[in-house]
Amino acid sequence: MGTICVASQTPLIQFAKNQFEMPDPGTVDVSKLVEGVDYKLSPGGVSRMLYPLLTHMKQSGFIDGSSWISLNPLAPSRALFKGMNLNHVALSPEILKGYGLIKEDLWYLFHGLQKNRPSLCGFWQDEYIDFTFMNRRFSELAYTLHRQENFDGFYIHDFQLLPMGSMLNIPEPKIFRWHIPFGRMDLPTSWHRFLLHYLEKYDAVVVSSRRYMEELRNFGYEGPAYHLYPYIDPSNYSHPTSEEVQALRSRFDIEEDDKVILTVARMDPLKAQDRAILAVKRVLKEFPKTKLLLVGNGSFSSSKGGIGLSKADAWRQRLKDCADRLHLADNVIFAGYMGEKDLCAAYALSDLFVLPSVREGFGLVVVEAWLYKKPVIVSTSAGIADLIKNGENGLTFDPDDIEGFASKITEVLRNRNDFAELLGKNGFKTAPLCHIDAGVKKEAEILSNYLGGAD
Repeated sequence: MGTICVASQTPLIQFAKNQFEMPDPGTVDVSKLVEGVDYKLSPGGVSRMLYPLLTHMKQSGFIDGSSWISLNPLAPSRALFKGMNLNHVALSPEILKGYGLIKEDLWYLFHGLQKNRPSLCGFWQDEYIDFTFMNRRFSELAYTLHRQENFDGFYIHDFQLLPMGSMLNIPEPKIFRWHIPFGRMDLPTSWHRFLLHYLEKYDAVVVSSRRYMEELRNFGYEGPAYHLYPYIDPSNYSHPTSEEVQALRSRFDIEEDDKVILTVARMDPLKAQDRAILAVKRVLKEFPKTKLLLVGNGSFSSSKGGIGLSKADAWRQRLKDCADRLHLADNVIFAGYMGEKDLCAAYALSDLFVLPSVREGFGLVVVEAWLYKKPVIVSTSAGIADLIKNGENGLTFDPDDIEGFASKITEVLRNRNDFAELLGKNGFKTAPLCHIDAGVKKEAEILSNYLGGAD
């Protein structure tokens, strides 16, 4: 057994306001605060996956403890949440803005969608300095904690923190988890050597699908690498009561005989909710009582308590304009953020789940839908498409083929009592591949190769 330091841009907890402007309050016990008033759990796959991972590894005795470093402008420097040590980095508004601009540029670049690709010549100039400074702050905090706790290893998550591998000049192992899509053709050739340089500073790299693993090898990375499906803890997903489902129907004016198509994603152009809106316009020809339920708000990057970028608001407005233009204001429901109980009710009342993303690292929301035995239609651009067997546990579609997308939605709605039910049942059987028990077992196998202090 040993201790581990993990780092992610997104924190586990987002605080509602800066309640800690006083001199350092010490370690804040989150149990003394009120969820939904003082704080909320961050949406998104990375933070929601790391928490159960660290909890299960400690409960199983694989590790003695952990420290989690994240970016959290409104948080105290240290917090304790259900026995977990949370350490927060805060940046000035000016540096946070500069970091956010470059982070977004790199995000679009790594997704193959950056038209004006950043130049390597300016990587250490202007806003790039803020990006580097943020990584330096993370690394310095990791060093400080390491001197206090003597970690057996470091587990760094996602592209925002990639430079930490070169900044942490220590003998203890460093493992990097790449959560977004990985495609060698997404990057200009001039960036290949640059990216490889940073990846090679780690003792191992973990990606989210077999497809990304193949791309990583074809890209030229020759170090230890693994593919590991992201995972969820099914015990966190309850089956709502009929009263809870009815309450959600009433809130959003969803009638019993409405066909409900559900998508759960942050408000972001890459999530491509516009494709779902366009498809619903075509579906209405056969099923006029169809509702598209869009669940999700901005990510940590878009939140006021996070990096504060405005893309979520802009994208939501574009979607609303699209729905209005197509005369779908009564058919498209913008539900915003949902707590766990409401989200479970949304899955339960839906007839079909769709993931229309034009780029998606994985797509754990599909696994969530499978827990409720819902049929799913998934973009071929999502990592989880690796697990879809067309016509057996789901359907896949080209996100640029709106007619094909609409046709598959119609096919499922038309055959609710046989085909749709079969897809849902088989999806439920597939879901354990992404359950936490399987994920932690595989994760522990990987980490045990590097954490010398763990048995």
